[in-house]
Amino acid sequence: MVVTQRESENVMDREFLKARIVATKAAIVAYEDALTALGTQGGVQSYTLDTGQTRQTVTRADIPGMNRMIDSLYNRCVTLETRLTGSGVITARPAW
Repeated sequence: MVVTQRESENVMDREFLKARIVATKAAIVAYEDALTALGTQGGVQSYTLDTGQTRQTVTRADIPGMNRMIDSLYNRCVTLETRLTGSGVITARPAW
């Protein structure tokens, strides 16, 4: 079986997208864990957020920004999964 250049590129693209989806989901979990720890009544005052790429200390004052980041990460995850599966993609060419 001969694999064409385009098929090889598609496999690499798919593997890249899968890796980015895994990384994005890991970041979502990290941010949600931080929110849970900070949001617990009588809980911690600060939390070390480790996304796998960076480490930072967050406090309750950072909760609104963390919520925006979680929303952004979920949107990124949906976009990446859509690119991977091709859902909702229409390729149109002119009829002429």
